[in-house]
Amino acid sequence: MMANISPGEGARIDINASGPGPRLMTADTLDGDKVVNRQGDTLGKVTDIMLDVPRGRIAYAVMSSGGFLGMGDKLFAVPWSALTLDTERKCFVLDADKSMFENAPGFDKDHWPSDADMGWHQSVHQHYKTRPYWE
Repeated sequence: MMANISPGEGARIDINASGPGPRLMTADTLDGDKVVNRQGDTLGKVTDIMLDVPRGRIAYAVMSSGGFLGMGDKLFAVPWSALTLDTERKCFVLDADKSMFENAPGFDKDHWPSDADMGWHQSVHQHYKTRPYWE
């Protein structure tokens, strides 16, 4: 039996309710997990999980997409609340198609956005139609 759990303000977790679920885990456990859409298309993979330390919250999962063998990848900050962790398939599910990333706020590994740029943070949440994690 599958259950959908939404632990507060964050990613939903689809877990098998017949046993213990991954309510707590290390962030590096999720590094490298695929991000897929509801149709099963691979959108990218998680490379980092960004913490808002003063608020004690996960802000974003950084998703890498495109490129070849890590070269030329574009990075996207995907709001944590936009993701569903699928523990059976060991991936994240994002309700989006590939075209969503053509105009998504992205960056490359050498030019990360400033954490002080609230306009950038707001544009990310508007793009993914999520409520900002700090509200």
